[in-house]
Amino acid sequence: MLRSVISYDYYHPAFRFCEPEGGKKDVSESLGSIMFGDRIQTSPFELQMMKNETCKAVCKEAQKYDRPAAKFTNQRIRDKYKFNWLIDGLPAGIPYIDPSTDTGFTLRGFPLGVVNDDKKPELYNHYDIVVDYHEAAKDKFRVVGVLVVPSSRADSKIKGDGGVECGTEEGKGPRMVISEDNEQDVIFTYAVYWRPSKTAWATRWDTYLHVFDPRIHWFSLVNSAIIVIFLCAMVVGILMRALKKDIARYNRLESFNLDDLSGGGGEAEDGVQEDSGWKLVHGDVFRTPKNPLLLSVFLGSGSQLFFMTGCTIIFALLGFLSPSNRGSLGTIMILLYTIFGFIGGYVSARVYKSLGGEAWKRNIAMTPTLVPGIVFATFFLLNLFLWGKQSSGAVPFTTMLVILGVWFIISVPLSFAGSWVGFRHAPIQPPVRVNQIPRQIPPSTTYLRPIPSMLLVGILPFGAVFVELYFIMDNMWSSKIYYMFGFLFLTYSIMVITCAAVTVLLVYFLLCSENYHWQWRSFATAGASAGYVFANALIYWISKLSLGSFTSGVLYLGYSLLTSFLFFILTGTIGFFSSWAFVQRVYGSIKID
Repeated sequence: MLRSVISYDYYHPAFRFCEPEGGKKDVSESLGSIMFGDRIQTSPFELQMMKNETCKAVCKEAQKYDRPAAKFTNQRIRDKYKFNWLIDGLPAGIPYIDPSTDTGFTLRGFPLGVVNDDKKPELYNHYDIVVDYHEAAKDKFRVVGVLVVPSSRADSKIKGDGGVECGTEEGKGPRMVISEDNEQDVIFTYAVYWRPSKTAWATRWDTYLHVFDPRIHWFSLVNSAIIVIFLCAMVVGILMRALKKDIARYNRLESFNLDDLSGGGGEAEDGVQEDSGWKLVHGDVFRTPKNPLLLSVFLGSGSQLFFMTGCTIIFALLGFLSPSNRGSLGTIMILLYTIFGFIGGYVSARVYKSLGGEAWKRNIAMTPTLVPGIVFATFFLLNLFLWGKQSSGAVPFTTMLVILGVWFIISVPLSFAGSWVGFRHAPIQPPVRVNQIPRQIPPSTTYLRPIPSMLLVGILPFGAVFVELYFIMDNMWSSKIYYMFGFLFLTYSIMVITCAAVTVLLVYFLLCSENYHWQWRSFATAGASAGYVFANALIYWISKLSLGSFTSGVLYLGYSLLTSFLFFILTGTIGFFSSWAFVQRVYGSIKID
């Protein structure tokens, strides 16, 4: 069970881990790696190809742990912290057997220590490093696997001639329990063992990319597909039966010369009005909604997120985002979101102009700044907590400046260009005229009121992504590698279809009740699934996490809220545009004088 979301530098002073000769050196990382908290530094461990080392000291002398260092290290052991080493680009890990499939794979990272039966933390101060190699050609070897078996040994000694004794194997000798009352010396040692492997270089990551019980993914996909088929069948049924029937009757009624009929036409018209009320609001359905500026800005940012998410998943599905290229996922997301700023500006401007908005300067300025500004401000605020804890996951100030530069130098001009193109295009004309006097809206039934409808409709898109969302969260917070992009692509597609279908159904029922305020309702109702995403994050916290510090709780809630907000913008945009297309198609199919 995860107890903390705060990561620390390997060379944090309280850990007392010695640095290599000449001092540690930082290895350059991509923007995505830095954003996700990855930091790579050189180490004092020396590994030579094909050379076994049975016992070797990490440091030339014992490391002294005073009371503050002992308390800090012991607390990290209780919080189940892990080391994250890299050898030839491969993460060091521990072997693990999946109980559901009885298959072996490698879990990334290995523990700092363990809490014994007496509830005392034991520090792992000896590491057996097992390196698997593959002979690609004669005298040419490649590293294809890295395992670390840590152990706690309190009887290690440094000899007078500079040698070292690695102590007694775990289970046969005393354990290293760091006292919090007195200063204590700790000797760190390691051994290196090289073993041949048949694993080829091209498949060396397969042991890290394990899919836990794929049957759950398939069951979830089949379940979601059934829901989508059911919803699509309902939408098609409405369009093919109710709407087609209504449109034919309306058009037939309009083709009659009612003045020549002896009273029958009035009854026919009353029958049509009683049968369905969506035509009664044809003069108001395209009326400009409240706050069209804010709605258009949200839709522009949502379109930007939609294309960024879709393209990222497709790139990952095609194998362009290999886990060996650290940080590639985060980098491509930032790059695509920046480039698609043009789409965001274009969509926002075109929608705002079509809704009759006149404050075009505010629209151009707010589209690239409102939603990204909320995201950046939240991220910066949460980053302050990491800075305060001296966490290695804190994004450096220089990287923050780089992000601001990418935002204002690339993304904002692209958004301005998209807005300029959008405002130059003609607005999307409604198929019917808008009445000058708004029609009075009758009271709605309970399930069509804002809150109940949001609760009913929002749960279906969330249900489509629930299982995959759980695996994403579990991999993210457990430092595992998520690489099931095939499942993710299908899940994302199902979510988009589900979101569009349920929102169209709601808008149809809303119009039938003579409520023509569908613009914000379609956006908010589809986006209500974000509330379920946040509720799921809270349930995951209660059931799977045991965060012991205030800072960890704030970080978890902050990132969950940020994710839910972006999910709200994304799903709300899908719901609005599907509803807009539906309304345009329906009211464009009837004849109205």
